[in-house]
This record gives sequence, structure tokens and C-alpha cells, in this order.
Amino acid sequence: MLPRIAIIFTGGTIASSLSEAFGGVVPSLNAEDILDAVPDIRSIAAIEAIEYGKFPGPHMTPERMFEVSQIAQRLLKRDDIAGVVVTHGTDTLEETAFLLDCTVASSKPVVVVGAMRNSSEPDWDGPRNLRDGVAIAASPQFRDMGTLVAMAGVINAASEVTKTDTEEVNTFRSLDFGPLGRVSNGKPVRYRAPVHRETFPTVRIPAFVPLVKCYAGMDGWIIRAALERGAEGLVIEAMGVGNVPPPVYYATLEAIERGIPIVLVSRCPVGRTEHIYAYEGAGKHLHEAGVIFADFLNGQKARIKLLCALGAGYSLAQIRASFEWLQ
Repeated sequence: MLPRIAIIFTGGTIASSLSEAFGGVVPSLNAEDILDAVPDIRSIAAIEAIEYGKFPGPHMTPERMFEVSQIAQRLLKRDDIAGVVVTHGTDTLEETAFLLDCTVASSKPVVVVGAMRNSSEPDWDGPRNLRDGVAIAASPQFRDMGTLVAMAGVINAASEVTKTDTEEVNTFRSLDFGPLGRVSNGKPVRYRAPVHRETFPTVRIPAFVPLVKCYAGMDGWIIRAALERGAEGLVIEAMGVGNVPPPVYYATLEAIERGIPIVLVSRCPVGRTEHIYAYEGAGKHLHEAGVIFADFLNGQKARIKLLCALGAGYSLAQIRASFEWLQ
């Protein structure tokens, strides 16, 4: 008997085609349209299709991501479901994948796939990615791996992968650690496990947790504005290994005094944050003041993790321990 795999269809380029009415590419395909383009998919697994929506990647919100997580959790509790695949727009794919990784505690695989070419193009990559995703979700060797991202034959951890190119089909890469495996001749092959995983008992998505990117000459007004608007937490993309301009440093101190978690990441695409410099605005003073350093996470992932931790009711100490797992 073939394993049963549930596929949650959310939209994105994998579900898109050229529309004369709109004058461009828009999500338009339903689940059966996409499945019909993968004729051998039902030789790998019995498929259960769930139509969530036809959302472009930028239309996905943390609230919608959490809804997808809840659907996936309900499906994975069923004895007859061996794994879940989620189709998604690539612009926010890594955020949804990481939210799933942070909130789905099942040992069964969850695989997120998308496409960089739409169905009106001759080199549409959606069918291959969907087939690969189902093969991975049906494979016992990818149990207890958390949420995975499968694109262009490469398997990456949701906690490690990021979109690196605006157009290339192999855009999703784990820049710090490399892939978890590959799909070779239609067969998924595992290389390693994710470097770090953690799930949260999240019950809500906080309304306002902004992400702020540092730049040369930046002052602190945007941080103060976020505080005035009632931010429950804040993620700052710092420079280098974790340093900010002096005005940002002093605005950050004001945020810390309010007792909200401030998480620091680097705006560099590779490497971790560290508190080694000691000049005004440098990482040493930020960390000593109470700023949480996010190790290898990028800004968008750190925000998702902070949303999940806050939504689980974690204290500041618990949030720090979660982010600073290498300290």
C-alpha cells in the first residue's frame, strides 16, 4: 500500500499562469490542475489535496501561515497520513516553512515546495518540485527532520534555507551549513540532520513585531515609533557581527527598559552574531544591556521565531535561551 500524503495548496508561482485579463502572471491553478501536470505522482503516494487558497507569496501573513500550520498539525495527527507537503509562493516561502518548523512537533515530514517559473513557461519547475516534495514526505529517512524545503532537487532545512536569487530555479540555499540532501533520479537521499531545531506551543500570533534594518547614518526614530505603536517585540538587522549606529543603540536601550524582547541579527547573508566589539553601539554593550543575539538566523526568520515564542507565552529568559542556543 502506498503512503498517504496530504498536499496543502496555498498559491504562488507554482499555481500561476499568464493572464491576459490582468496583463501579467497571477495565481490561477487549482490543486487538480497542478496535480494533472505530474502524471506519475500517484505512483509515489496516495494524494489528499487541500485547497487553502491562491495567494501570491507577498499576500501570505503570519496569521495565514499559522492557519496552514494548524491544518498541517491536524492532518499529521491522523494515522493514515505519512507526511504533508505545502505548495507556496517563493517570496515568503522560507518564512512559512520556518513557522511550520517552529510550531509542528510531529515526527512526520513536512515539505514546502514552490516554483520559480509559472505554468505558462516551457520550463515550469513546479511539477518536478511537487513530485520531489511528495517523494521526500513519503520517505522514512526524512522523519524527525522538521520542516524541509525542496526546490531544484535540493533538500534544505527550513531553519537554515533562504532565497538567494530573484530568478534562478536553484535560489533556495543554506549558506551557512549546506543542504540536508538531494533528490537523485527521483529518489530522495539524506546527507545530514538540521543543525538546530526547536518547536513552540504557540497559541496566537502577536499583532506587531517589526523588523528594522540598520544602515549608515541611521537614527533611532523608527525604533521609537515602533514602541509608540505598541510593538510586542523587535528584530534589528545589525551591521557585521552585531553592531549598530550610536543613535540606534540609545533607542534600543529605551526599548529594553520597556521589557520587550529585542532580537539582534546580522544583515550579512552568512555568519552568526557575536558580542565582541566594545565601542559605542557595539555588540558587547548591546548584549550586556539585554539584547538577544540570534546566532545564524536572518532577520525574517528571527522575526518568525520571536512571533512563535511570544505566541507561546515565553518569558524573556526563555526567549533568550531559545535564540542563544550556542552561547
